[in-house]
Amino acid sequence: MPGRLAPPPAHLPAAAAPAPRRRRRRWPLVATLSAGLLAGTVATPAGATDGGWGGGSHGHASTTVEPFGTTPDGTAVERWTLTNGDMTVRVLTYGGIVQSLEVPDARGEVDNVVLGFADLAGYIENNNPGPYFGALIGRYGNRIAGGTFELDGQTYQLPLNNNDNTLHGGTQGFDTKVWSATPVGDRDVAALELTLVSPDGDMGFPGTLTTTVTYSLDDEERLSVHYEATTDAPTVVNLTNHTYWNLSGEGSGTIYDHELQLNASGYTPVDEELIPTGEIAPVAGTPFDFREPTPIGARIREDDQQLLYGQGYDHNWALDRVDNGAREGSDSEDALEPAARLFDPDSGRTLTIETTEPGIQFYSGNFLDGTLVGTSGRIYRQSDGLALETQHFPDSPNQPQFPSTVLRPGETYDSTTVFDLSS
Repeated sequence: MPGRLAPPPAHLPAAAAPAPRRRRRRWPLVATLSAGLLAGTVATPAGATDGGWGGGSHGHASTTVEPFGTTPDGTAVERWTLTNGDMTVRVLTYGGIVQSLEVPDARGEVDNVVLGFADLAGYIENNNPGPYFGALIGRYGNRIAGGTFELDGQTYQLPLNNNDNTLHGGTQGFDTKVWSATPVGDRDVAALELTLVSPDGDMGFPGTLTTTVTYSLDDEERLSVHYEATTDAPTVVNLTNHTYWNLSGEGSGTIYDHELQLNASGYTPVDEELIPTGEIAPVAGTPFDFREPTPIGARIREDDQQLLYGQGYDHNWALDRVDNGAREGSDSEDALEPAARLFDPDSGRTLTIETTEPGIQFYSGNFLDGTLVGTSGRIYRQSDGLALETQHFPDSPNQPQFPSTVLRPGETYDSTTVFDLSS
């Protein structure tokens, strides 16, 4: 049923009796964050010192900073640590990358549940082109066919970095930039604001785009990502975050036993280069039907042309929304609505996602090939992590029937996604 996902399975292994800290499941997430926080207007608390603060009324929220190396051109990179309650998130100013996210399982054991690299060199050398672990993606998340689009009668050519197409903003997208960081939390919410100015012509895109992304962590294990952007000339924008999840723990092995549910009765089929055909096809009767919780590996090896094109799942689902999530300049009035739930029967962890966006890209880690060493020193192989990227649809600038990604002067791109972890 649109707008509702089923409760997570209750079948934990016999040895995995829930610890006392286990929290009651929540779905849907309704008004869990203040309007001010979602709008990125959290005030900086007085008395912040040493790059952070802590010791609020419950001693939960803290935001601290440390050096994390320098880029080849000598630009300093910082690593910010957001801690609240039982959850810790580390964010790099390089690429706005979520490097780690630590949260307890049903037994109370804490693990990092996102994929990444241990040092800055790993990201600089391997993340683009590559997996884009944890990165902020822009100016345009996903693919643009032929690296070209027309806007207001003018054709724009972007660099090609994915066969004959442009992927995730080009060869030097937002994932390769060093963002300016400002702590903007308070005693109850740990929050970090990242800002980037992309000049006119950057990667071929028109207009100077000023982007602000705010990561906010509350004491209920909810990580909110709020995006805002403005432009001085007509352009196209599609921002997302490319975190890879493994709820059993980073480097622990396959995610094929994770049970996924997507609030979507349609998806956008692709051609052999993973460009949408323009159709929104029903998922019913296909391996793409995740309307009920389904192990990711249950149908991934079926003889289906779409799975062959992607070597697994690498597709956009059109979310079933009460509000259609179609941006006409801004998503600020679009509601947070259910998008996905991911459950790991081994750890008992559940990830639920709500978003203002109309689509979500599910990528099952098909191209992790054993050549990358992750944060824990373990090698990443196919299916060791998955991405769930909230977004407008791929190739929308060339697909007029898809929700528009055009942003014009005087408008504000405004989008929010909430990642809610529990056990």
